[in-house]
Amino acid sequence: MSLEDSTRWDGLELRPDDIVISAPSKSGTTWTQMICALLIFQTPDLPAPLTTLSPWLDMRIRSVEEVHAQLAAQQHRRFIKTHTPLDGVPTHPGVTYLAVGRDPRDVAVSLHHQSHNLDRGVIATLLGEQPPEPTPADTAPPDVRSTFLAWLANDDSPVKNLDSLRGVAWQQSVAWSRRHEPNVVLLHYGDLSRDLDGQMRRLAQRLGISVAERTWPALVEAATFEHMRQRADDLVPDERQPIFKANRRFFRTGTTGQWRAWLTADDTAAYFERLGALTTPDLAHWLHHGSLG
Repeated sequence: MSLEDSTRWDGLELRPDDIVISAPSKSGTTWTQMICALLIFQTPDLPAPLTTLSPWLDMRIRSVEEVHAQLAAQQHRRFIKTHTPLDGVPTHPGVTYLAVGRDPRDVAVSLHHQSHNLDRGVIATLLGEQPPEPTPADTAPPDVRSTFLAWLANDDSPVKNLDSLRGVAWQQSVAWSRRHEPNVVLLHYGDLSRDLDGQMRRLAQRLGISVAERTWPALVEAATFEHMRQRADDLVPDERQPIFKANRRFFRTGTTGQWRAWLTADDTAAYFERLGALTTPDLAHWLHHGSLG
């Protein structure tokens, strides 16, 4: 059961001032959408739910025709969410492409928790598929370490599975190779955590958006993780009906380094060996530390 289909980009007419937000799952996509919404509308009181203002184009719950029509009708500057890597998104010289990085180990932990928060029965129904069989009550779900090791070892092609270390490394490698292009902006989860005000100002400059100084404090506060958790019902990516068991759990902690509580020294060594085979040293350093670390 897949929620996403990258071919839904086919036929979409891009506008010169569009913003495309491309990131692996659980890397800060929704956070970046929220920041873009605050910069574009310049108020914490957004005119509609985030998923309406910034549709997730890949998501299959709504027909592609409906989503394309929604985007065509938008009068504000458009900012479109995707988990498709940049090499799978149409290129346009005026479009700004935002790629978001995060320590892959934190991505794996977040994917573990999100997997248990997804309502797969609802998702299957919305996709017109057969709901999965209930898990037997005596079957314990895997712990974080077990999930991490499976994520680490998964060798599926990224074309079929982006939610593995191989998939994350491939998607980030594509973005990293384009980091010097004038219309490609790299953001990092760690940088946003350490200096949200500074990173929002940097992004506003790259997007050509002017914000009055008196407006900044309210926008930055609205983009904090705790504030977004409080507004979870307006911000989580759902359509038609909630696809999460608990919306607030989508914004679970916003912290980094939780993998330390689960991984052994051997696990960490295996992770670095695998990542080293999939990325260059400069990309690996950025993924782990961001630009400010």
